[in-house]
Amino acid sequence: MAFFKNIPYELVLGWRYTRAGRATRRNGFISFISGVSMMGIGLGVAALIIVLSVMNGFQKEVRDRMLGVVSHIEVYAADGAAVADLPALLARLKAHPQVVGAAPFITAQALLARGDNMKGVLVRGIDPALEPEVSDLSNDTQAGVLQRLQPGAFGLVLGRDLASNLGVQTGDPVTLVSPSGQVTPAGVVPRMKQMGVAGTFSSGHYEYDSALALMHVDDAARMFRLEGPSGVRLKLRDLHLAREVARDLQLELGPQFFVRDWTQQNRTWFAAVQVEKRMMFIILTLIVAVAAFNLVSTLVMTVTDKRADIAILHTLGASPRSIMGVFVVQGAMVGVIGTLSGLALGLLVAFNIDTLVPALERL
Repeated sequence: MAFFKNIPYELVLGWRYTRAGRATRRNGFISFISGVSMMGIGLGVAALIIVLSVMNGFQKEVRDRMLGVVSHIEVYAADGAAVADLPALLARLKAHPQVVGAAPFITAQALLARGDNMKGVLVRGIDPALEPEVSDLSNDTQAGVLQRLQPGAFGLVLGRDLASNLGVQTGDPVTLVSPSGQVTPAGVVPRMKQMGVAGTFSSGHYEYDSALALMHVDDAARMFRLEGPSGVRLKLRDLHLAREVARDLQLELGPQFFVRDWTQQNRTWFAAVQVEKRMMFIILTLIVAVAAFNLVSTLVMTVTDKRADIAILHTLGASPRSIMGVFVVQGAMVGVIGTLSGLALGLLVAFNIDTLVPALERL
């Protein structure tokens, strides 16, 4: 009892109005409506947490798979030719505090043929020794695949879906057709080179697994008639700073280079996901707002039911502000309990979504 003497009576009455109210049928009904409002707030908060968690997880999973093939930042020579002084450029790029890896590359469009099957592919010439610094393709499950690309061997590492569409396996020959052809008296003849499939990779992203072919950067330079790598791929400590780092590097390198970050390469996809996330947040927030309006209606009914109690408090000298505080405490109790229960439910479902979804699908 001594404990309650030090607590404002508004808190005590507000808590009693929240948990009690079953003495009469009317009070019992108000208590039921208060419980329903609490459940509505809890379910709204839980739905908000679950849906946004799933959306964020989906975006992160796709982004990580995409960045396993696409670098954080790419630096090109502005004229499309080979980089004049590659060691000096690598040194300047690695001097930036956010850059943790750099690797030269060549990229070009070509045609890959196997018998009657022909596919348009994006050919990327890489340095197998430096590629692990900027790519996740050399992980434990695919260790050694890129190391099979040796200069002069003219081998290709194909995406798994691309190899499946062409019907080739490791060791099979394929023909690479370059658009930069040879000028002859009969016209321009495309350059063709028979190569061997050195292996396959899987990034988990169909767009790249079905259209990307990797070869050694020296072989790519000979195939596409370049004097060396046409650009450098970079990996950053924090991928979310790619736009700021790209702007800094562009100012430092000048107009003779073109700098592009990963947000520019996949701008349409990420913009669509962001719009969807915002719309889902607005819709789910409206659900919480509806539950809050139910809470307001519950408080109005409680005030109407407690007119006699309010009159007694007035007689005892309670001010209107103090009486209002009683019902504010009651509403806050319902809101806080509902929010905390929704938070607990949302986190519980979000952390166990991998087991709950298959169970619901089987059901």
